Amino acid sequence: MINWIELNTEEQLEDLYQSDTRSAIFKHSTTCGISNMAKRSLERMANTADRDYTIYLLDLLRYRALSNEIAQRWQVEHQSPQIIIIEGKKSLYDASHGDIQFDELEKYL
Repeated sequence: MINWIELNTEEQLEDLYQSDTRSAIFKHSTTCGISNMAKRSLERMANTADRDYTIYLLDLLRYRALSNEIAQRWQVEHQSPQIIIIEGKKSLYDASHGDIQFDELEKYL
């Protein structure tokens, strides 16, 4: 199962940036069919896993400025939909559109 945490403040980004913990951010456009399909696919695959996953969910329509900040801080070009695995100030992995695969995500979390 995926525990989605809404990412909606600069303070949350700063906490992630200063943390040594691995985290995942899913940048999601709620009106985009591809983004909705990628999110549902992650949820389906996570439901078959034997553990829970916590992923930060960024609504791009409501928080585009935070998306720009993510791109700048972690040196990752903005895409949508996009999954980014971070550990403090480092980006370990990112994928967008059809390249978003649960098995790749699972390797990092």
